[in-house]
Amino acid sequence: MRRLLTAPLFVLLLAGGLLPTSAVAQAQLATTNTKAKNLWDKAQSQAKDRDFTKALETLTQLNEKFPSLGEPYLMKGSLLKAMGENSLAFEAYRDGVSKVPLNPGRANDYYTLGELAMSFGEYKTAADSYQKYLKSGAKNLRNTPRVQRQLQNCEFAQKAMAAPTGPQPERLGQPLNNFRFQYFPALTADSRFLLFTGRPAADSGEDLFVSRFTKEGTIGEPTSISPAINTPYNEGAGTISGDGKTLVFASCDRPNSVGNCDLYISRRTGNTWSKPQNLGRSVNSPEWDSQPTLSADGRTLYFTSTRRGGKGQEDIYVTTLDAQGNWTAARNLGEPVNTAGKDMAPFIHASGTTLYYVTDGLVGMGGLDIYRCELQAPNKWGMPANLGYPLNTFENEASLFISSDNRRGFCSRSRAAEPGVKQERDRPVELFGFEVPEIIRARETSTYTQGRVFDAVTKKPIQADVQLYDLNTDELVQYVGSDAENGEYTVVLNEGRQYAMYAAADKYLMKSLSFDYSDKRAFDPLTLDIYLEPVRAGRSIVLNNLFFDTKEYELKPKSRTELNRLIAFMKQYPDIQVEISGHTDDVGSDDDNLSLSQNRAKSVYTYLVGQGVKADRLRFKGYGETKPLMPNDSDLHRQQNRRIELRIL
Repeated sequence: MRRLLTAPLFVLLLAGGLLPTSAVAQAQLATTNTKAKNLWDKAQSQAKDRDFTKALETLTQLNEKFPSLGEPYLMKGSLLKAMGENSLAFEAYRDGVSKVPLNPGRANDYYTLGELAMSFGEYKTAADSYQKYLKSGAKNLRNTPRVQRQLQNCEFAQKAMAAPTGPQPERLGQPLNNFRFQYFPALTADSRFLLFTGRPAADSGEDLFVSRFTKEGTIGEPTSISPAINTPYNEGAGTISGDGKTLVFASCDRPNSVGNCDLYISRRTGNTWSKPQNLGRSVNSPEWDSQPTLSADGRTLYFTSTRRGGKGQEDIYVTTLDAQGNWTAARNLGEPVNTAGKDMAPFIHASGTTLYYVTDGLVGMGGLDIYRCELQAPNKWGMPANLGYPLNTFENEASLFISSDNRRGFCSRSRAAEPGVKQERDRPVELFGFEVPEIIRARETSTYTQGRVFDAVTKKPIQADVQLYDLNTDELVQYVGSDAENGEYTVVLNEGRQYAMYAAADKYLMKSLSFDYSDKRAFDPLTLDIYLEPVRAGRSIVLNNLFFDTKEYELKPKSRTELNRLIAFMKQYPDIQVEISGHTDDVGSDDDNLSLSQNRAKSVYTYLVGQGVKADRLRFKGYGETKPLMPNDSDLHRQQNRRIELRIL
């Protein structure tokens, strides 16, 4: 999103001297026919006088009466291109180049035809024209590096079109696409809300709109996201966190801004969005900052910037929330993501492991193409891969969004040029959707769990911290908060992972939950309400992320996440005393089960004492199979009965 600055075409042409010299130069006509030469001289004179309409009429007469002459077509193409009539200019250049012999003096015409052909996806014509440019024998061919890159693009594009990666995206129907321009689509993790930027006309401002999907899959009428967000200023290119509670967007020319376009943040409580706050100088620069994309938990932000010190004109940057809730200094994503070209419109999938963006700095279909790259290690991205045809075309691609479950994709595309629409920025832009082919999907598929957090005694919703850890790495992978008004939370989970999730609030016992998707069993969304017990004598919780081998009592390494949370809890409440109790199912003898439960509880006790928790605050006890939570009548119920509990004394 850039500031909307416009200027009349012909003012730009005349003030900037943008008319090609070939349009008014005294070029020689390859004929001795007097009538043809007179018409040629007349057209040149009219072009010099800036009477382009008359000059085109005269050149059309030449085309009709002397169709074998190439020079009038080339001059006509030059004038049409200067006037913004690129489609007609392409036809004229194509006819003209085909009618003149290879000539060093025509090198610029070959180059221009190649560029025009690329802009319309005429790759064979483009390749032929670029080859003529290189073979022309002209000296000082300053466009040679670009021509060589464009020839690579031609070859790639023709191969890509011969092997499509999926079906064509389809234009989204009513009630969407009612504006002249709509772009930058984004979904919440549960796919309930579609956010996009809308603009009624080329000279109007941008605003953010939201449509809601019903359970049946139909979509509602777009509405303004909030009067707190949409103002007389420009607001657009929005991104929303997976839970739909954090919004970052770009806005231009606001008072006290850092640059001409800055990034702003707003948070939702209940149904109310907060007043947007500028993300400040650690994120924004004196230049143009826009096109943000948030991680699922809203704590990592990628965006596009033209600030100095990048690899190209536009680069992609990243910033994260630190432990104090402040955004860190934005960091250039570096190679191989950023190139010497334009690197823009990033989108981070809900899984956090696949990044999509557009660039013209890599070989592709020509212009801005969409690429994907995968996270190889912290802060290290793999080589970008082109998404191929038909998601990439000869047009400049603008943005892409893929749902958390990897099934639905959204993008925006310019409509085919309409009669009288000469400038690219005036072409309508619409929203499209598509089923995501496997080759284009994010590396990891995501689902989500959502629900509400309540006080277990009063049953009233409460604000709580909800944290998700990868048990294999002990890494905090998500950190969200439940809504202060209604207790709602949403957490994104990735296929193939095993997680520990904790809900915690001040003066409440933490809730320990476990999610195991490592064997790719059912991977459907979960609705899970959480009830937090107050820190009070007699209250207890099950510790669901302590792991032992069958009939063993030594803690497995992936138990460290839960153990470290227990240590933090004991430090938070230094005056409480607790009992660690072990329980089993009814498999085996009573004595063996009692001994096993006692030893397992002791293992937890020993770990906590070894990490500095005072022994006089702890006690441990095994209860064997005497206190089941469920009847021992199924594997699931027996699993629930095999547990370690923490009880406040």
